[in-house]
Amino acid sequence: MEGQDEVSAREQHFHSQVRESTICFLLFAILYVVSYFIITRYKRKSDEQEDEDAIVNRISLFLSTFTLAVSAGAVLLLPFSIISNEILLSFPHNYYIQWLNGSLIHGLWNLASLFSNLCLFVLMPFAFFFLESEGFAGLKKGIRARILETLVMLLLLALLILGIVWVASALIDNDAASMESLYDLWEFYLPYLYSCISLMGCLLLLLCTPVGLSRMFTVMGQLLVKPTILEDLDEQIYIITLEEEALQRRLNGLSSSVECNIMELEQELENVKTLKTKLERRKKASAWERNLVYPAVMVLLLIETSISVLLVACNILCLLVDETAMPKGTRGPGIGNASLSTFGFVGAALEIILIFYLMVSSVVGFYSLRFFGNFTPKKDDTTMTKIIGNCVSILVLSSALPVMSRTLVIFHLGSSFYNLMKRILGMDSADGEYTSYH
Repeated sequence: MEGQDEVSAREQHFHSQVRESTICFLLFAILYVVSYFIITRYKRKSDEQEDEDAIVNRISLFLSTFTLAVSAGAVLLLPFSIISNEILLSFPHNYYIQWLNGSLIHGLWNLASLFSNLCLFVLMPFAFFFLESEGFAGLKKGIRARILETLVMLLLLALLILGIVWVASALIDNDAASMESLYDLWEFYLPYLYSCISLMGCLLLLLCTPVGLSRMFTVMGQLLVKPTILEDLDEQIYIITLEEEALQRRLNGLSSSVECNIMELEQELENVKTLKTKLERRKKASAWERNLVYPAVMVLLLIETSISVLLVACNILCLLVDETAMPKGTRGPGIGNASLSTFGFVGAALEIILIFYLMVSSVVGFYSLRFFGNFTPKKDDTTMTKIIGNCVSILVLSSALPVMSRTLVIFHLGSSFYNLMKRILGMDSADGEYTSYH
């Protein structure tokens, strides 16, 4: 009987591993296909040649798509974990959701961490150097020569980063144990380096998120159709049409020798056509879209922004009043054992909405910063170098999102405010009675 029980346990473990691997593969395949369509939407079409450069561009495109899929997975894992926990709490003994367990969630987090390290330290540097490589002088040109140059550049970059970390470690902590720990690349060096990049991502998120929160209203105002209050769209379209015809006549009357004036007029004509397209779109929009969708979206953005700011303010007050509110690295109760929110399923849904809102706001703020403004992708006019830079930036932001969400107390929504009120009112958490703070 013991032998049969052992074989049955091994078979169950084997089937569980196969099921988890299949689910991970299907989820990643969906993210990869979506990421591929997103990148090809912005990729410059002129980069599609039929020579050696076409092969290099194709390989870089596949690596960039893989990185973007990993970034999307890192962002979606946080909401997926929250909603999985609530589903397991609501249906603990349902046969059809037994595949949704803690082993699957932990496996997905481990894969996300592994692939994030792989993309950040291997795939994206390889794609960039491979795209810029031409082969060493004196060697036969071709893919092999470019791969050889790329590998040499990667080796030199790894030695440079290792030397910088070694010197920094010697300056900060001149200890033999800390120096010897750098030899252990897998257990210490790579996790430490990834933690440093996550810290940089958190600082970048803290810089981009406030800018994105303020820019979200402007961006949504450009995407949606505004209500037409005291505006005559027919008259505006008529004026724009006359201006477009005038510019077209001026272009036809100029000679080809005056190139500077022609370029300026073409740019002005393009702006006029863009404005005319927007006015025609506003005219064709229905009354529901103009008068209901726009105000509703603006009110929703205002509510989400207010809740985010309120959570941050509540967390700051909690840290000032209660020293035990500092986030700790202890393990939680596990998937399906306790709710992550004080308000149950409604609080978990609000947490997911806030997480997505903060991520979108941080991306909008990232592209709104003057230093990163040139990184903004354009439809059918983005080079592979810019695509690689965008994929790396989004990967860094997505890797820092869980840390920032925990720091801003997106998790355990409502518990921070509840603990703060208990601390201020003097209620003891053990017996529920009021105590004195004299």
